[in-house]
Amino acid sequence: MTEFDIKAARSRFPALRQDQVFFDNAGGSQTLDTVIDAITDYLSKNNVQLGASYHSSTISTSKYDEGYQAAAKYINASKDEIVLGSSTTQLFMNLSSALQIPQGSEIILSKVDHEANVKPWLHMASRLGLEVKWWAPDGSNSAFALTPASLRPLLSEKTKFVACTHASNILGGIHDIRGIADVCHEAGALFCVDGVAFAPHKAIDVKALGVDFYAFSWYKVYGPHISMLYASASAQDKITPLNHYFNPTDSLSDKLGLAGDCYEAVQSLPHIVEYLAQIGSDAISSHEGALQKILLDFLNKRDDITVHGSTSSDVGVRVPTVSFTVKGKGSRQLVEEAEKLGNFGFRWGHFYSKRLCDEVLGLGEDGVVRVSMVHYNTEEEVQGLIQVLEQVL
Repeated sequence: MTEFDIKAARSRFPALRQDQVFFDNAGGSQTLDTVIDAITDYLSKNNVQLGASYHSSTISTSKYDEGYQAAAKYINASKDEIVLGSSTTQLFMNLSSALQIPQGSEIILSKVDHEANVKPWLHMASRLGLEVKWWAPDGSNSAFALTPASLRPLLSEKTKFVACTHASNILGGIHDIRGIADVCHEAGALFCVDGVAFAPHKAIDVKALGVDFYAFSWYKVYGPHISMLYASASAQDKITPLNHYFNPTDSLSDKLGLAGDCYEAVQSLPHIVEYLAQIGSDAISSHEGALQKILLDFLNKRDDITVHGSTSSDVGVRVPTVSFTVKGKGSRQLVEEAEKLGNFGFRWGHFYSKRLCDEVLGLGEDGVVRVSMVHYNTEEEVQGLIQVLEQVL
């Protein structure tokens, strides 16, 4: 598509034909039609074990390999540099169990992150006897962004590992990953990025970003419930394989896969890559920018609403995951009242970024109200949500 065609895009998602507006996409997007068809076809014809010489198995093996190749190419990696698995949390936990860092070293974890990019490294620190330092926004910016400048004071010659998110799943702000990677590598530290909240919205090039580890979930990028972890060839030298002793250990999948990549899901991934290439990242960003501008313009003009994170609608600054709280009204109360007035699916809570909500934003148990949009949402849907919010408020 040379220009974004919202009608054509929506026609590719069967779930959008029902009477439900999906504004909880950061928790999981709807699934592309060709992905659904590919999974159905695979389970109907080729649902067999890989690697055998009989006909159905050779087809299954070929489709599986094509899935790995497409997934790797999508992030500008080689097939040997990725592993597919059940979730980003699980893949990070596998990595944390296999990564070798000298005892007494320091690691730096972010208080802005989803717990998927925190708990595995706390587990690793306990296993290896590492000191944990916490990285929080420096308070000088209202967007609560993580910056290379705020990281530098935490680094020392003992720092061997740093982890942060590409974009917050609550704040929506995009971090300067390349800049942070450069600072980490100057200090001799490995750098791990959670790209789950970023991946549905923009193209990813792990080599341009300069990261050592990067993960995201395909089920938030219009696919099935499967996730992907990248590890550079040099970073893989620090990994002790978890697999059976008689299995190969050359690739990241060999090292960490543990048969956790669902065959029917893996072989469906080329359809997502093809679809995103047809639309184009620029077209998606332009449309999503228009969506978030409509919502943010409404939220920003109200004195009783606090937008958490950047208030800008610039697509270079944030993704269309918008969170806010209302003075005098709990987040849960607002969502439940809105649900009585319309068919808008959005949520309240901490969304597994509890340290961010509790320790950085200082919020209560209700957390935030979160509206998370993607390219198949429409301006009319956003305007409809605003009308409901006006009634509730």
